[in-house]
Amino acid sequence: MKKQQTKEKQYQFMVEMQEAKGPVPMSIRGSVMWRTDPKLLLFTLSRHKFVAKMLSGYQRVLEVGCGDAFASRLINIEVKELHSLDFDPLFIEDAKRRAEPEWPVTFAVHDILSGPYLMGGAFDAAFSLDVIEHILPDQEDRYLKNICHSLKPGGVFLCGSPSKESQTYASEGSKAGHVNCKSGPELKRLMGKYFDHVFLFGMNDEVLHTGFSPMCHYLFVLGVGNRFPTA
Repeated sequence: MKKQQTKEKQYQFMVEMQEAKGPVPMSIRGSVMWRTDPKLLLFTLSRHKFVAKMLSGYQRVLEVGCGDAFASRLINIEVKELHSLDFDPLFIEDAKRRAEPEWPVTFAVHDILSGPYLMGGAFDAAFSLDVIEHILPDQEDRYLKNICHSLKPGGVFLCGSPSKESQTYASEGSKAGHVNCKSGPELKRLMGKYFDHVFLFGMNDEVLHTGFSPMCHYLFVLGVGNRFPTA
């Protein structure tokens, strides 16, 4: 077979990598987003990029609710160890199928409501995107305390969620399972029970800002100073 050659030599490595490793398979959720509304991939990657920059340089980082972990690679390159959890075995199996040795991530099936996750010891930092809105209000204390119990004293946690105000404009598919969306002040106040310092950020599409929270589609709260470290 004739070897494929690009017209400009600086692109030839792309062809050679494709021939050596094959194409990158899309994840389950990533494939659906690409087929139905590609901009959702942009929003997902943008949120994870913010996490990656906030947690850059940390040693051991815990991801709670990774889904199929399509965007987790953005954090993986910035930290020494990334441990990604989800309570759905189907998504963890998908993540493991697509894993590559050059991008080591530890995947595990674990429901954070059942208890903290301490594989290898407590973590320096944790993040959880698009999870708390699926947690019933009477279980949010267990969710946050089990994350805190998974962290070292002084550990940090970054929580991301669609805002309460955004649900007026969300699609039915997007709103499915959302039982606990909060406003910016509500999410900040809640996180303040578990961390010494909390910082609120907003996001509209892929744009991160510190603007008026009722107009934010998505919220981030960064908690610093874990008040409930593991015993």
